[in-house]
Amino acid sequence: MTTYQADLSTIFGALSDPTRFAVVDRLARGPASVSELAEPFEMAGPTFLKHLKVLEQAGLIRSSKLGRVRTVELAPERMRSVEDWIVAHRSIWEGRFDALGKFLERDTQ
Repeated sequence: MTTYQADLSTIFGALSDPTRFAVVDRLARGPASVSELAEPFEMAGPTFLKHLKVLEQAGLIRSSKLGRVRTVELAPERMRSVEDWIVAHRSIWEGRFDALGKFLERDTQ
């Protein structure tokens, strides 16, 4: 497995959990404190922190601490590899659908 694929597996694995996906979705609107991020979820603090750790290990988020407040933000550079992968696969599938459409048009005439 190439590094590129391993990185994507780690990223998609991190995003596969609904809680982590929701955290990333929330952070797309801007940075937030850990307590703000945890608020909508009914889980213990340590459990929520494990979710953040998975996202941080995948390189999707980063955090900083000022006083007693830990603020979390997206790490957009990691999302670019996901975007590149999606764009590459989208063009492949669009080409296949275009070919299928032409085949079906030809077959019905």
